Amino acid sequence: MNNGKRRMLTGNKAAAWGARRAGIEYVPAFPITPQTEIVETLAQWFADGSLKGRFTNMDSEHSMFMAAGAAAATGVRVFTASSSQGILYGLESLYTVTGWRVPFVMVNVSRALATPITLEPDHNDVMSTRDCGLVQLHAETCQEVLDFVLMGYKIAEHSQVSLPVLVNMDGFVLSFSREPVLIPDEKEARQFLPSFEPAQPVFNATAPLARASAVFGGGTYMYFRIQQDLAARHAETVFNETAKEFGERFGRFYEPVERFQTDDADLVFVMSNSFATKGKAAVQKLRRQGIKAGLLKISLFRPFPAEAVASALMGREKVAVIDQNLSPGVGGITYPEIVTALYGRPGAPKKILSVIGGLGGKDIRENEFMTVVDKLNDPEEKGPVYLYDEKDWAQFQALAKIARAEKGGP
Repeated sequence: MNNGKRRMLTGNKAAAWGARRAGIEYVPAFPITPQTEIVETLAQWFADGSLKGRFTNMDSEHSMFMAAGAAAATGVRVFTASSSQGILYGLESLYTVTGWRVPFVMVNVSRALATPITLEPDHNDVMSTRDCGLVQLHAETCQEVLDFVLMGYKIAEHSQVSLPVLVNMDGFVLSFSREPVLIPDEKEARQFLPSFEPAQPVFNATAPLARASAVFGGGTYMYFRIQQDLAARHAETVFNETAKEFGERFGRFYEPVERFQTDDADLVFVMSNSFATKGKAAVQKLRRQGIKAGLLKISLFRPFPAEAVASALMGREKVAVIDQNLSPGVGGITYPEIVTALYGRPGAPKKILSVIGGLGGKDIRENEFMTVVDKLNDPEEKGPVYLYDEKDWAQFQALAKIARAEKGGP
């Protein structure tokens, strides 16, 4: 086993290296902050000949995703990337290409959505794609970004999946932060991920690979949608098979959910992506204070790993689902998924609290995890809990005062 070469890489560079080691042949691209470094890196490699294939600047994310799907349908291994408003602009295309049942990998560099506009991260952009039919892998570290891109192709191209895979990382927090990353040896990567051989459609009642671009009548339409659902559900099994093979070859093992000190925990934080690192640090500090805390990190968000979630949380006393997203009028988007996974199961947690934090890149500070613990211990607290404290309010007031002064107000 050759573990490869270690380099200091940004999350964006790690994504580009994952695509390079996957042997991609085509990149349709449209730049958007904070994703642009990914496609710039790939464009340079195509230009200097170190990567063979074609790079095409498109006129929008809409055409970019359509080009990705069309190329994948011809048997080309395709990679692309986007972020934030770009994902929304191309959302129609994402529904289209997942319906085509074509495998490719895209990276989303999460950035909060307008309005108000910001360049900082949260997860409303990636959550907007959760019902498209994409397989979703959420990365905590730059190493996971590279590894999930490689694994993503193995999952996407499996004959019983044949769906696009989205790898998500947090903008700025990961995209422009350098971490030590092991880049797999090219020969090892080729052995793990052979050349792309497109699966052939099968038309019967149980096989999940069925394709059509136009149908007439609800019964026919529903048939193809059911096949897409079966394929997406099967992707969890393929993820586990892929992760096992990846771990045996490269020495890094992944599961749909990662348990961090949950075995004897009385309370568990549920998180995903890069802020899970903050959660792990908070768990360690709470442990030193005698509080039996743990953390469950969601790595596979679609298909949602309900059994793995339930297995990790059954028997725990209290759970706080910390969402870095907000569906106005509903609350956090992950919270109801966790509740559904636990519904009706013996030994389910007595309290499951919805927590909203980290919107628009706002830090989740150390003391705020203690606030969550206090809310979990408060029998009157029903949630959702918004992690917005006096310090945040003071900063807002200071900015508002500056704005009023600039306009000539008091």
